[in-house]
Amino acid sequence: MDVLTLTTNADAPFMNEQMAALERRGVTFDTLSVAGEVGDGTGRTPIDYLRFFPDVLREAGDGNDYDLIHAHYGLVAPMALAQLRTPVVLSLWGSDIHGPVEPVSKACAPFCEEVVVMSEEMRRVLGQDCEVIPDGVDLEKFAPQDQRAAREAVGWDHDAHHVLFPYSPDRDVKNYPRAKRIVTVVDNLLERPVRLQTISGVDHETVADYMNAADSLLLTSHSEGSPNSVKEAMACNLPVVAVDVGDVRERLAGVDPSTVATSDEELVKGLIEVLQRGERSNGREAAREVSIEQTADEMLAVYERAVGGERSTSRTRTEPRTQTPSPSP
Repeated sequence: MDVLTLTTNADAPFMNEQMAALERRGVTFDTLSVAGEVGDGTGRTPIDYLRFFPDVLREAGDGNDYDLIHAHYGLVAPMALAQLRTPVVLSLWGSDIHGPVEPVSKACAPFCEEVVVMSEEMRRVLGQDCEVIPDGVDLEKFAPQDQRAAREAVGWDHDAHHVLFPYSPDRDVKNYPRAKRIVTVVDNLLERPVRLQTISGVDHETVADYMNAADSLLLTSHSEGSPNSVKEAMACNLPVVAVDVGDVRERLAGVDPSTVATSDEELVKGLIEVLQRGERSNGREAAREVSIEQTADEMLAVYERAVGGERSTSRTRTEPRTQTPSPSP
């Protein structure tokens, strides 16, 4: 199967790991990414997205015999649907359902052959029939290590509690101010120093070192789909203290020690408990449910349904997919 991938971020580790796993199953990929500079505090302009239309139409035609177009993120769905020949799978990442991109995602989703979301919550918000497939975690890359060795590798001292916030403080959706506030309170309540460690821009291969060096992962995001950091922490048996967003509660069911909180007080209490216990979690066993190999098999089944066995050479989309009412909360 030959697939054209459309994305806003060609460097997204979870997307590339998924593609690598699918390549091991015989799928081949070409990737187009929206041009333009993106960084903390900067983003692409509408002109960047408009310029992406002819790029997609040219690549989707031009004698290229793709079986499928996989649009990663709601903002590239209009470009995928602009061509009428090739089936489209749309993967929604979370912020394209919880935020200003939501209207674009909801408008385009009914016209795609298959839609993939990361959590049941996202399916409820989208309000249409779709497949729930969380991003998978590489259990070989993310595995338990000796904590002392990991701390030496990342340069952390051994005399403090280290709480990992694996994002840039500048990413508003991750809510760094709340994480800092929680850790400050906990630091004042415990005798041993508590340090909030932020990481961003590091090679994904080294993130496991930070997971194994930390005593807890702290997630305070305003919204999430299926946060990879939680699943990666689970795979390293790192306890997680998190707000109740996305599929966090589902993923952490039965994982101990870990806490899913709905208030600052619960976050403080949960973090104190984790740090005082000083134990690793049993998260790795639960993480097997979302291994990259498991989720790649599920995505391959989605691809096969979208293609439907036979390639259409003159496809038109005059009717949207059948929508089903969203279930009651």
